[in-house]
Amino acid sequence: MNDAPVVLITNALHYVGPASVARMSRNGARIVAQDVAFSDPSIRQSFIADRPGIITCDAIGPGEIIAAALDAHGRIDAVVSNDEAPAIRAPLEEATTEDFRSGLEAMMVRPFELARAAIKPMKRQGGGRIILVTSAAPLRGLSNYSMYAAARGGANALTLTLARELAPHNILVNAVAPNYVENPSYFPPELLANAESRAKIERNIPLGRLGKPDEVGALVEFLATGDCGFVTGHVIPIAGGWA
Repeated sequence: MNDAPVVLITNALHYVGPASVARMSRNGARIVAQDVAFSDPSIRQSFIADRPGIITCDAIGPGEIIAAALDAHGRIDAVVSNDEAPAIRAPLEEATTEDFRSGLEAMMVRPFELARAAIKPMKRQGGGRIILVTSAAPLRGLSNYSMYAAARGGANALTLTLARELAPHNILVNAVAPNYVENPSYFPPELLANAESRAKIERNIPLGRLGKPDEVGALVEFLATGDCGFVTGHVIPIAGGWA
């Protein structure tokens, strides 16, 4: 009988998905990886080629995603809501309500719905873990990024509230809040290849360098599968001292 933890991670090909999947699958977790791109057979085959035993899912609806994990393993020990959305740079007078609503949908509504779908089986099995991947940006504020920071800040607040609500059911809820981490979603490779641009970015970071995706993946892995059963209700910045 395989009693390794079952971890569902959304948007597995984006944001901190690849690093988190790599860390947890390397250390024996049973991974269910969701990404709409898996509807393309070539992308799916490429992803699973070096990851024997991993389950992929291309469902979109949170209920369908949770059902896919339950169908695969009969339980879900941890859900990683890895929600990616554009960090739109816009002074307030140029920001649009349409863009703001889109960001709220991707970065607040989606994790809310996923958590809501996950808690029923977690309560039934006696516990579980929910990790929201958010951002450190709202912890300090970020000029010209009001839409992004507000949406991520809402997800951080959701984390704190759900942690209190779900603690009596032994469901731990935490958030991993990166900033200044090397990631093509927010730092295009061509930008980082420019020495002057990279130096300008790194001057903002007390540690003087960008974070590595694997460093974020290690924190996600700890919260999802590590010996941290008394850790809940934390928004943990991983930003090199910036937050």
